[in-house]
Amino acid sequence: MRCINKIIPALLLCLIITTLTGCGNGEISNKYEIYSDTQSYGIVSAGSSGAAFFADDKCIPLKKNRGVKKVDSKVAEGGGLFNIDTGEIKYAKNINERMFPASTTKILTAYTAIKHGNLSEEITVSENAVKQDADSSVCNLAAGDVLTLEDLLYGLMLRSGNDAAVAIAEGVGGSTENFMQLMNQEAKALGATNSHFVTPNGLHDDNHYTTVYDMYLITSAAVKDETLLKVMSTQSVDVKYKGADGGERQQTWLNTCQYLSGKSEAPEGITVIGAKTGTTGPAGYCLVTYGTNSMGEHLINIVYKADSRWNLYYLMNQVYDVFGN
Repeated sequence: MRCINKIIPALLLCLIITTLTGCGNGEISNKYEIYSDTQSYGIVSAGSSGAAFFADDKCIPLKKNRGVKKVDSKVAEGGGLFNIDTGEIKYAKNINERMFPASTTKILTAYTAIKHGNLSEEITVSENAVKQDADSSVCNLAAGDVLTLEDLLYGLMLRSGNDAAVAIAEGVGGSTENFMQLMNQEAKALGATNSHFVTPNGLHDDNHYTTVYDMYLITSAAVKDETLLKVMSTQSVDVKYKGADGGERQQTWLNTCQYLSGKSEAPEGITVIGAKTGTTGPAGYCLVTYGTNSMGEHLINIVYKADSRWNLYYLMNQVYDVFGN
């Protein structure tokens, strides 16, 4: 009898541990090594005696789609409307599925550059940075041009310059490879554990991916930075910088988002403050916007892999109209 009394508590303890940890079902994917990683990911500070819960101000991810039958969701593979102030996800389609982000990657590029760089630092554009395909979106920079990090950020976010992205990565990180380590580190610190970034510009790579929910996490952090929000919300900018020949050069860069360029209008009550577009063959047409509704609530609206540019804005407007106010 005494042996049985000892065995039963042991079995119960084993059952509890298995239930809580999931040990009976194998390893947990994308897990944190809690004791070693919280400081390295920037979630808590060294020597911190306490920290707010990570999800205190976050929309909690949904496992199922929501609201897809109320809009023409079939024109895009993924999307979500996140109300930052209420913590609600009003619309969701495949928000946890891996997708190619194209140039919406540059939101994280800019966020990382501002965090680890100096806005007034002068960066010399390399031959590697300007070595872009003929159909690539570029700022028309030349090797030897010298621009401040702040100027390059405008080229990155407005003109969506792939050359500016590489110049920023090399200037801030010392090399593109080092900068990508910083980008992935920042993504994990923001909770974007289902993402992996290979390039600073979002040009296609099978190992370069994110999710709609992860991009919401990244964008919600990005718009809290005053400099980045200012850049994302700028319609056009005139930039003067030193050319490779030592003379002054000047360019005007326009925002590629149609809401900010005036080519598209948001529904009544919705104000689009900032945005980032993205397009590649595998990624389709992508758009991330940040704005407010008629009640002054802050929203992040994401559409991924729309089948055309027209449908990209059509669906985003539908989602804003049906779920935004």
